Amino acid sequence: MPSRVSFLSAGRPGRVIAGAFAGGITAGTALLSLPVATTSGRSASFMEALFTATSALCVTGHVIVDTATFWSPFGLVVILVLIQVGGFGVMSLATLLGLLVARRLGLRTRLTAVSESHSVGVGDVRRVLRGVALITLTCEAVVAVVLTARWVVGYDVELPRALWYGVFHAVSAFNNAGFALFSDNLVPFVADPWICLPICAAIIAGGLGFPVIMELRRRFRLPRSWTLNTVTVAVGTLVLLVGGTVVLTALEWSNPETLGGLAPGERVLAGFTAAVMPRTAGFNTLDVGAMLPSSWLVTDVLMFIGGGPAGTAGGLKITTFAVLLFIVIAELKGDTAVNMFGKRLPRSTHREALTVALLAVALVVASTLAIMVLTGLDADRVAFEVISAFSTVGLSTGITASLPPTAQLILVVLMFIGRLGPVALGSALALTRTTRLYELPKERPIIG
Repeated sequence: MPSRVSFLSAGRPGRVIAGAFAGGITAGTALLSLPVATTSGRSASFMEALFTATSALCVTGHVIVDTATFWSPFGLVVILVLIQVGGFGVMSLATLLGLLVARRLGLRTRLTAVSESHSVGVGDVRRVLRGVALITLTCEAVVAVVLTARWVVGYDVELPRALWYGVFHAVSAFNNAGFALFSDNLVPFVADPWICLPICAAIIAGGLGFPVIMELRRRFRLPRSWTLNTVTVAVGTLVLLVGGTVVLTALEWSNPETLGGLAPGERVLAGFTAAVMPRTAGFNTLDVGAMLPSSWLVTDVLMFIGGGPAGTAGGLKITTFAVLLFIVIAELKGDTAVNMFGKRLPRSTHREALTVALLAVALVVASTLAIMVLTGLDADRVAFEVISAFSTVGLSTGITASLPPTAQLILVVLMFIGRLGPVALGSALALTRTTRLYELPKERPIIG
């Protein structure tokens, strides 16, 4: 009987997933290119449609046109559907629909779903996908109700429009997309906890990753039984949220263009929101372009780390960053093994984390250099846009719309790789095995 590894390797699920996302982007681009998709009645340009479709399906939130005014209700519905499909996973959604209709799954379909959803094995695909769908719809529904009520009660918005606002922003938040129905994103609600906190809660939940949410739902009161993945994501999320809030609030406290004009309590709320958004969400309640360069650097780090694996977040992933951190700690202490939260890490995990991190750094540096050469812009702003695109965040200093088409195309590729890279590369590294019939002689170069 062939092993699960050999089945997955033979099926090349990474290629199937990449092809599915490419097909989704193509369909989204075609729909957004229709005259009915814009408020003006004219067809969007190819780059406008491609950039928006990629940003939506890759749950990024980067835009080159004003979402609120450029796209018609039809166009916004297309964007909303792309966000939902992209957050859930193209192949996971297709598998779930096939399960609901046919009540059975072929082996190839199960293997692809295992790769995209990071299931333990082929046998639990049904349970995992149903759990993911339940979590997604429940979180989005709860947040949508709260937001709808707030817009009706606090802003006197008619119920149908408030409901549309609530549903759109709830889906966009849980899927870490960052698309908003207001020209200045969520800036008008910077001091409103009834808008900011539900959206932040949805972003954090989506950024934890489905495996973590499902385990916390079953064993929340039994932290000692949590898996290493859950412990790492939970602790890392808490540290990044608290640390990001403290640092960004302190840096921007006296900046009159961001937090300086708010009351002390409102500054803390805005600082917390600013720390949550780089978790790959993309909403903003502050003018990112007016933030200090030091705050951009902190945001760059938060965006690059990202959220938990196997969820709606992007970035390097908390688990990858944690593995790298504990490798450094172990090396500095002179330990022979890398231990993390009471567990010993296998050496294959070391290699996977190092490979993913180095490839991500190389991609960000090369893309930043290319856009700087094309535009002549300074490194601070360009690096921010590049990391935001690669980490599928969507935050912007305001230069994306004015970039030349070639530079925008680079961001499109980055969003695509950022959404698929961790899945495809992680699957290839974890599931592909090459057996050598010989070993090369060892030799140690000088390090440091």
